[in-house]
Amino acid sequence: MIKNSVAFILYFFLTINQVFSQINLDNAIDNELNNLVATYKAMHALPELSGREEKTSAFIAAQLKALEYDVTENVGKFQNRNWKGYGVIGVMKNGNGPTVLVRTDMDALPVIEKTNLAYASTVTTKNDAGEEVGVMHACGHDIHMTVFLGVAKMLVETKMQWHGTVVMVAQPAEEGGPGASGAEAMLSDGLYSKFPKPDYILGLHQVPDIMAGKVGIAPGYTTSISGAGEIIVRGKGGHSSKPQDAKDPIVISAELIMALQTIVSRETNPLTPATLTIGSIQGGTAGNIIADEVHMKFNLRTLDENECDKMIASVIRIAKGIGIAAGLPDDKLPIVNVTKGYPANYNDPGFD
Repeated sequence: MIKNSVAFILYFFLTINQVFSQINLDNAIDNELNNLVATYKAMHALPELSGREEKTSAFIAAQLKALEYDVTENVGKFQNRNWKGYGVIGVMKNGNGPTVLVRTDMDALPVIEKTNLAYASTVTTKNDAGEEVGVMHACGHDIHMTVFLGVAKMLVETKMQWHGTVVMVAQPAEEGGPGASGAEAMLSDGLYSKFPKPDYILGLHQVPDIMAGKVGIAPGYTTSISGAGEIIVRGKGGHSSKPQDAKDPIVISAELIMALQTIVSRETNPLTPATLTIGSIQGGTAGNIIADEVHMKFNLRTLDENECDKMIASVIRIAKGIGIAAGLPDDKLPIVNVTKGYPANYNDPGFD
């Protein structure tokens, strides 16, 4: 996977320059592969959460400096988190030509690793809420960084075959989400004004359903807009022997969950991809007690910006309508909190 991914990124980079030597490139990557695998294992064993990529970013910066890139560290200004920006940017100019940005993410997830690998993560830390959590590269960012460093080295070794400017960008807090995104933080800190603005951007993401040793590319849309939110269904608590004196938020929630499914099945054009998932529902403490509240978490996805807005509006409308139908007063109607995600990723069809 590492070898083919490095070759894949380099292929596009060198294709942009209209120069490519497959045999020399394969040999160069083969010579570096053992070092790359060792790098992958080391990074996998020492993951860091979003906004805390201090050691990870220092390692990447040191590697780029050793390759004689012009390196800038601590790039990123977060607007809604008290996080330091650990973004790393390495620039190498090699004559006149296009500017190509190569990107990786760096952060890990709050997951306890159970793989039993020799290099498995045993890292634990406290999250922003003060809770003790495990930390693991469960989303492949360790692979991304390894490929990123492999590409950086191969570009140095093939400098006679390309011309232009390469901008290597290691982004923190990819898992931060809207309002806490490392991409937003780096843009706010002048990514495209203080550093060369790219003509092309190259990146990748490992996918578990692609066979090992293979890489994939798709022109056009490859990832969707993601909206995430919570619905708080408020009722009136009571005892199960007197349901008439209560307003059961669990029953209301059940009706709401089924009604929300009609957004995709009856309000969305069948030719427009869309999903809506209720991924979590929490409410009640005992079988004979009617709860006061139910908290639900949901996720919606689509490729179309307008469709996303319509789906969010429908969630709010249906939640309110179900509450009214249940006889809830205005001050007890369901509360919907939703955050709209980033635009869908669209790959340049010209690279197909």
